[in-house]
Amino acid sequence: MLDNLVVITALPAIRKALGATVGDLEWTVNAYTLAFAVLMMTGSALGDRFGRKRVFLIGVGIFTAGSAAAALSDTAAHLLLARAIQGTGAAFLTPLTLTLLARVFPPEQRAAVIGLWAGVSGLGLAIGPLVGGSYCGDWESPVMLPSASFTRAISIPPPTSLTSCCVCAPASRSPSRLFLMSSTSQ
Repeated sequence: MLDNLVVITALPAIRKALGATVGDLEWTVNAYTLAFAVLMMTGSALGDRFGRKRVFLIGVGIFTAGSAAAALSDTAAHLLLARAIQGTGAAFLTPLTLTLLARVFPPEQRAAVIGLWAGVSGLGLAIGPLVGGSYCGDWESPVMLPSASFTRAISIPPPTSLTSCCVCAPASRSPSRLFLMSSTSQ
């Protein structure tokens, strides 16, 4: 959520830096959203089949690679491809965050952890435009970060605390889904 709102706020800077058309700007947002929406169920199923921690870490790697590619983009076409890569990575890691957190924390702490997870996720809605504007230098304010190019706005890595928490998570799979590929109609 944070990433998309930062990029939406950075669209004028992206248009200026890359000479992007309105259509390019629309696809800058849509490439991420489409890849994310289409592949989210796949990411979850892959986590069940091959291990949630493994697929989560692969998602973090894909998202980080997409972020680096977006930061290095010199054309609108390269940026669109990088945003689709970011959306793919996000689709692999996002659905697995709650299952990994539930695995790390005991049942009596899960409600608080899930509440914190939801609160931090919702915070992205509020701070996304602030971060995007400050990274692009579009706003004048003593509390904003110094002016920078749009590339900083599109290369924000996933939250390190969540990543480190999930790296420490034990590997897990869903045993009930492992047999789905076996033949049951014999």
